[in-house]
Amino acid sequence: MNRELEYMFVQSARVWIPDAEEVWKSAELTKDYKNDDASLQLMLEDGTTIDHKLDPKTKNLPYLRNPDILVGENDLTALSYLHEPAVLHNLKVRFIDSKLIYTYCGIVLVAINPYETLPIYGTDIINAYSGQNMGDMDPHIFAVAEEAYKQMARDERNQSIIVSGESGAGKTVSAKYAMRYFATVSGSASEANVEEKVLASNPIMEAIGNAKTTRNDNSSRFGKYIEIGFDNRYRIIGANMRTYLLEKSRVVFQADEERNYHIFYQLCASANQPEFKNLRLSTANDFLYTRQGRSPVIEGVDDAKELRTTRHAFTLLGINESYQIGLFQVLAAILHLGNVEIKDRDSDSSLIAPKNRHLTAFCELVGVTYQDMSQWLCHRKLKTATETYIKPLPRLQATNARDALSKHIYAKLFNWIVEHVNKALVTNVKQHSFIGVLDIYGFETFEINSFEQFCINYANEKLQQQFNMHVFKLEQEEYMKEQIPWTLIDFYDNQPCINLIEAKMGILDLLDEECKMPKGSDDSWAQKLYNTHLKTCSLFEKPRMSNRAFIIQHFADKVEYQCEGFLEKNKDTVNEEQIHVLKASKKFDLLVELFQDEEKATTPTGQVPGTGGRTRLSIKPDKGRDTSSKEHKKTVGCQFRNSLQMLMETLNATTPHYVRCIKPNDFKLAFSFDPKRAVQQLRACGVLETIRISAAGFPSRWTYQEFFSRYRVLMKQKDVLPDKKLTCKNVLEKLVQDQDKYQFGKTKIFFRAGQVAYLEKLRADKLRAACIRIQKTIRCWLARKKYLRQRSAAITIQRFTRGYQARCLAKFMRRTQAATVIQKYQRMCVERKRYRQKQAAALAMQTILRAYMARQKYQALLREHKAVIIQKHVRGWLARCWYKRCLEAIVYLQCCIRRMRAKRELKKLKIEARSVEHFKKLNKGMENKIMQLQRKIDEQNKDNRVVNERLVSLESSYASESERMRGELGRLRGVEEDAKNKTNQVSSLLEELEKLRKELSVTQQEKKTIEDWAQKYRDEMEKMVSELKDQNGLLKKEKDDLNRMIQEQSQQMTEKMTRAIAQETQQLETDLNEERSRYQNLLTEHLRLEEKYDDLKEELAHSTNVSKPGHRRTDSTHSSNESEYTYNSEYAELEDGSRVGEDVTRGMDTSLTLKLQKRVTELEQEKQSLRNELENREEQFQRARARDDAQFRKARGAELEYESLKRQELESENKKLRHDLAEMRQSLLGGAAAGAGAPGSPAYKVLLDQLNASCEELEVRKEEVLILRSQLVSQKEALHHKETMTEPSVFAQDVNKLKDADELKQAYVGLKDTNRLLEQQLQAQRRTYDSEVESLRGELQNVKEENNRQQQLLAQNLQLPPEARIEASLQHEITRLTNENLELMADDPTASREARVIILRRMVDLMEQLEKQDRTIRKLKKQLKVYSKRIGEMGAGQAEGQTSPGQMVEEPIHPVNIPRREKDFQGMLEYKKEDEMKLVKNLILELKPRGVAVNLIPGLPAYILFMCLRHADYVNDDQKVRTLLTSTINSIKKILKKRGDDFETVSFWLANTCRFLHCLKQYSGDEGFMKHNTSRQNEHCLSNFDLAEYRQVISDLAIQIYQQLVKCMENILQPMIVSGMLEHETIQGVSGVKPTGLRKRTSSIADEGTYTLDSILRQLSAFHSTMCQHGTDPELIKQVVKQLFYIIGAVTLNNLLLRKDMCSWSKGMQIRYNVSQLEEWLRDKGLMNCGAKETLEPLIQAAQLLQVKKKNEEDAEAICSMCHALTTAQIVKVLNLYTPVNEFEERVSVAFIRTIQTRLRDRSESPQLLMDTKMIYPVTFPFSPSSLALETIQIPTSLNLSFLTRV
Repeated sequence: MNRELEYMFVQSARVWIPDAEEVWKSAELTKDYKNDDASLQLMLEDGTTIDHKLDPKTKNLPYLRNPDILVGENDLTALSYLHEPAVLHNLKVRFIDSKLIYTYCGIVLVAINPYETLPIYGTDIINAYSGQNMGDMDPHIFAVAEEAYKQMARDERNQSIIVSGESGAGKTVSAKYAMRYFATVSGSASEANVEEKVLASNPIMEAIGNAKTTRNDNSSRFGKYIEIGFDNRYRIIGANMRTYLLEKSRVVFQADEERNYHIFYQLCASANQPEFKNLRLSTANDFLYTRQGRSPVIEGVDDAKELRTTRHAFTLLGINESYQIGLFQVLAAILHLGNVEIKDRDSDSSLIAPKNRHLTAFCELVGVTYQDMSQWLCHRKLKTATETYIKPLPRLQATNARDALSKHIYAKLFNWIVEHVNKALVTNVKQHSFIGVLDIYGFETFEINSFEQFCINYANEKLQQQFNMHVFKLEQEEYMKEQIPWTLIDFYDNQPCINLIEAKMGILDLLDEECKMPKGSDDSWAQKLYNTHLKTCSLFEKPRMSNRAFIIQHFADKVEYQCEGFLEKNKDTVNEEQIHVLKASKKFDLLVELFQDEEKATTPTGQVPGTGGRTRLSIKPDKGRDTSSKEHKKTVGCQFRNSLQMLMETLNATTPHYVRCIKPNDFKLAFSFDPKRAVQQLRACGVLETIRISAAGFPSRWTYQEFFSRYRVLMKQKDVLPDKKLTCKNVLEKLVQDQDKYQFGKTKIFFRAGQVAYLEKLRADKLRAACIRIQKTIRCWLARKKYLRQRSAAITIQRFTRGYQARCLAKFMRRTQAATVIQKYQRMCVERKRYRQKQAAALAMQTILRAYMARQKYQALLREHKAVIIQKHVRGWLARCWYKRCLEAIVYLQCCIRRMRAKRELKKLKIEARSVEHFKKLNKGMENKIMQLQRKIDEQNKDNRVVNERLVSLESSYASESERMRGELGRLRGVEEDAKNKTNQVSSLLEELEKLRKELSVTQQEKKTIEDWAQKYRDEMEKMVSELKDQNGLLKKEKDDLNRMIQEQSQQMTEKMTRAIAQETQQLETDLNEERSRYQNLLTEHLRLEEKYDDLKEELAHSTNVSKPGHRRTDSTHSSNESEYTYNSEYAELEDGSRVGEDVTRGMDTSLTLKLQKRVTELEQEKQSLRNELENREEQFQRARARDDAQFRKARGAELEYESLKRQELESENKKLRHDLAEMRQSLLGGAAAGAGAPGSPAYKVLLDQLNASCEELEVRKEEVLILRSQLVSQKEALHHKETMTEPSVFAQDVNKLKDADELKQAYVGLKDTNRLLEQQLQAQRRTYDSEVESLRGELQNVKEENNRQQQLLAQNLQLPPEARIEASLQHEITRLTNENLELMADDPTASREARVIILRRMVDLMEQLEKQDRTIRKLKKQLKVYSKRIGEMGAGQAEGQTSPGQMVEEPIHPVNIPRREKDFQGMLEYKKEDEMKLVKNLILELKPRGVAVNLIPGLPAYILFMCLRHADYVNDDQKVRTLLTSTINSIKKILKKRGDDFETVSFWLANTCRFLHCLKQYSGDEGFMKHNTSRQNEHCLSNFDLAEYRQVISDLAIQIYQQLVKCMENILQPMIVSGMLEHETIQGVSGVKPTGLRKRTSSIADEGTYTLDSILRQLSAFHSTMCQHGTDPELIKQVVKQLFYIIGAVTLNNLLLRKDMCSWSKGMQIRYNVSQLEEWLRDKGLMNCGAKETLEPLIQAAQLLQVKKKNEEDAEAICSMCHALTTAQIVKVLNLYTPVNEFEERVSVAFIRTIQTRLRDRSESPQLLMDTKMIYPVTFPFSPSSLALETIQIPTSLNLSFLTRV
């Protein structure tokens, strides 16, 4: 032991230490533990280091943690260390991380309330758990229910499911799901839907027994035990319910945040309903009994809706409307009674105010008087030995009495409802066994505990005792079974606590005794308890601070009970006078019934009350009995003890199954785990006690094979012996030294607690060492391989590098020498070239420079010369200007001076003049002057004489000159006049000139403007030209882009239309598959009903022991999947060779004819409806195509497509018309043969010619439409060509040639005119095109109407009798020709006259033919009368040849002479009518596929039957055809019913039925089926009968056989799938066996009888070879294989999703390998393209999901893109279930799962978790013609068909 401790408590070992908050906290050792250590060095998960002190006395070490691979196990007993922290941690990990609410703990199912709706209770989950072993699936309430159901059927022992837990833990829901499982799996034994009634009791009991508490919104306030009864076939036949301890005090009082029972609030919420008006109800806040908790509404609950559900449940259980209203009246009366206010009259009495509204309402509702009720609510009658007197009650006592009455009424009502629910669930069928579901309260402890908690904990003590004994018993049985030495295990026995409560002088006895005392009180009872038990019982204690309480040490905890109210609640007294008042009610029978004895009560359903009533806690002592029996009344405690004793007896007589419900937190938070609350409940419900009992012995148990497989790594090769048991013993003795740590049983090894963890550590260390060694070796090998590879690479690189360098050196040297020479010459060339360039540049520069200098010098000289000239002129001008200024200045100066001097002289003269001297001087001067003047005068006289002389001469000259001047003057005057005139003209001319100048200026401005505009225009035009060029380039580019876009759009539209068509086709295929699936399901249902009908008929026949002959089905029993010619032939006595029939009379023929006509009418209506549906589908498809065409028309123009669609529609309609014509020909062939003689009759030819003419005319119309379409296409292409002409480029080129503005303007105007003209032409062409299209549409519409008329004509003709068809056709032809004549007259009178002549001739011919046809018809009618007389004469002779039921008598057929050669066989078999039974018997009923049929040609029975059918068709015997087909179909059905579980039989007849169906198609004469025939085979076609209806019947039969085949194969494969695909290790050693708990799973080790993958492959190969041997069509084999692979994938995936132990990396590898083997099988059989591989895609993706990396965001993205075939629920489920098998694997984090859920949130998919394993793909039977010639078939003698003759 010390060695193991030292080995386990080492550094890094993990332990559990106590914690105040989390109860237990994980820590890790930081130092190895030694024996003498007083403490442990630990490090918590948050990194904190602590020193954990050990108890110095006990030296108890902390609990060790289990290995990570064991965390999250399904069964707590699989844990190696079984202790409280391990259990708590395992539950927490499963609940929080994996979202798993169920866990096994040995035989107990622990259920944690998630406070969230989970999708794990659907029908698919129920089907998945049905039939499975409890250990093979993940924990679930359905697994417990299935185990109970299976044990009931296997052991024939009654079962019980005990569901316990505290309020809010989910007890009621768990019990409800268990009952739902039984109702779904078992079904009902009758048609009364008992399972629905059982489930319907839940809403009723929840309404009247459940209430909202602070811990639970729907808490059950009573316990119940429901017994579900089963018959001998284990189907539900009824149920019975027992209730315990109803919490009546809740009726009158509720704590804060609590409610009364739901039914009260449901009534208040529905108070406004018309039927509840007289109840006088209002809201819940208006009544005392419903408002005390101050929480009248539950969030998310609609009380009015819940009442409707409750009333529906009442109705379903047979409680009629009147009783329901009565119940609601009682409940409303209780509410009104609670509102009755009682007032004080004085200190000792009380009163009720007169006309109290609520009391009045109460009295009216219950039908009592107001005075009596008010009297006894405030008074009480007391009786003594001598007298009786009435005592008033104080207000408090009166109020208590009122509340007691309310509680009593409600308890009576509750018992009445339970009683009538039980009566509704009782049936007359004898009960064979039952399963009981106990939904009872768990251990309770509150701050204040009273009588109710005492009773609840007392019941839990009894249940815990029973549980402990059962667990101990199972442990003992297991040990004895394995022959292990049995030593008594010490476990907690709570019998002392039970004795304290129920034994003599126990607590209940003392309580009953105190209740009998006249002055008994709670205090005196408490003193008795103290005196009796305080010193004698260690489990009983007295509180220190109280004398009115006591403490009991229960198995779960200590509970302190307050004595107050114990006596009152135990007595449960009520005022008897109040009860008498209620019993005296005359108006309300239900109230009286509530207080009657049970054996006198009546039921609302009119049933007689059953016996065997159950005792219930809530039954009150009968107040109506005589008062002398009062002392014999049982108290509540006594009643509860008796009921509990009865319950324990029932549970002990059954096999119990335990469900412990745990409440994870007190706040109703979803998936929130409170460790403290969980530990309290685990201790209280006994889970930890189970763990303790298991841990006390050998909790871990392994089979020898599992131990060897798991711990093979710890063994050496020499230790492995052939005997696995001996090998395990030898290894264990070496590994575990202490012999007490394990025991060897017969089949298992038993280990003490902790030993598996020790072995796991050894295994992990060994694996880790092996891994290190492998890693070391591999790394060494990889490093050496890498070194050698690098060394070799380095040598190679060096070699190549050195060679390369040498070559480079030589090359360099050669290049250097060459470069030197090249450089020499190159440098010389460069230098010479440079010199010449410099020389030329210098000369050029000198030339330029000299020229420049000469020019500069010349320019300077020129400037100087010009400057000199300018200076000369400027200086001259300046000199002149200076001279002028000087001269002017001098003159001015002289003037100024002279003026000044003159002024001075004048002044001087004035002065002198005033003096003599002056005058003298003046005179002296004057004399001089006179003399001077005299001389001057003389000189002037001389001058005058000279002048006079000159004047004389001048006068004479003047006179002549004057004359001349006068003449000149006259002339000048004339000139003056002219000048004046000219002057006037000049002024006008000047004005004109001014005006012209102005105009000239304006013109110049305009010219300038025009020039500017022209320049601007030229610029603009140049810009425009450039822009046009750019636009042209852009247009070209856009054109290219548009062309490319058009091509892309065309391609996109084509792709889009292709996708749309593909989607539409896929949708149509999906719809078709759905229709097929629905139709095939209906066929399956019909077959099931037929089988059920046959079984009932056989049971009826067996019960009456009267042999009845076969009979013909009436219309009510006629099979819906047979044609109108199919009648049931019951071959019940075929083997005995007896034929029982009836005489065939003409009346039967008449009835048959009427039935046929009726059936024909029905089929025509059905056909018309199908045709209408097809047209609607076509219209929908056309509308979808039209929408796509509208989009396509915008890009390319959809007219061509529209006309193409029209043409296709016309072609399809023509094809349909041709098909109808062909069908009409076939029908006319039969009709003509039956009514008008041979097919060559004149009337037939006439009608056939007319129909051929109609066909030819339709062909002509078709050709016309094609021609018009081609014209339309050519026109549209021409129009498109015109529209796409590249005129902008031409315009741009022309514009480039235009230079002048006027030319540009003219070109622009011409371009506009051209565009306008082109637009007009385009519009004209479009109008022409539209008119042509409209005309074509009109013609198409006419053709379509003509087709519709033809179809209507055909439909009408088919409904007419044969003689009327031809006449109708002729009349229609005449009408058509007349209409054409009228149309021709309107179009062309000349042509109409010619056409009229032709039509008249044809009408004459038709009339003549019609007369001939009438004569022929009259002749044939006469022949028919003759044949009818012969039939009547032959009626007497039919007794010898009576037909079997369902067969028809031969009808007289006009013989058809068909020439044939005698030596050549025609592929027909002739048989006599009396040999038909023998044919069917030998060929169908007695043919063994494993015997004679093995050596036959595939499909030989089908060929033989068809050859016989051909002969019947050849001789035109319709009755023979009908009877042969009917007998064949019914015989196949019978053989399949008889041997339907035999795969070979079903496969054989599926192949032959399909071959027979293909033969009917191949030789039907239809062109679609004849194109693969040879000319010889075409000669073998049926000539007289159209068997299309029978083809449908046989196709339905083939569908039924296919479904039966799939079911048969599924039944064979089902047991192999899970074992072979999941459990068996195909790759040995990849996944080790993990430790399992008490519920052992199926071992993955291949033992004898275990199915493996090879078993599945062998079975699939057997299926395939058998079907190929039987000649099954390859396409049908593909469909079968696809269905089988779907079943394999679905079953495997469903089990993977429900098994946590299968979700590991190694299991994913196993699954992928298994899938690859299945794919290899498909590849070997050539079935890879059948779609079977795709059905495995979800399983493949689930396996990949188990193996991929699951850590970061990239991994999440990869998973989301990879798992497209899995739903979000499936992906999350797999991730939650992922479990490491070895320590080297890692768990999936919760954050990663949340990331996956976030990424997959937008997926639109079904929330369903499991795949539907019952889904069957709709089957189709593709036509498969046979190349076998019928005339070459030989009939083996082994078939005993010698009576058949080859024809």
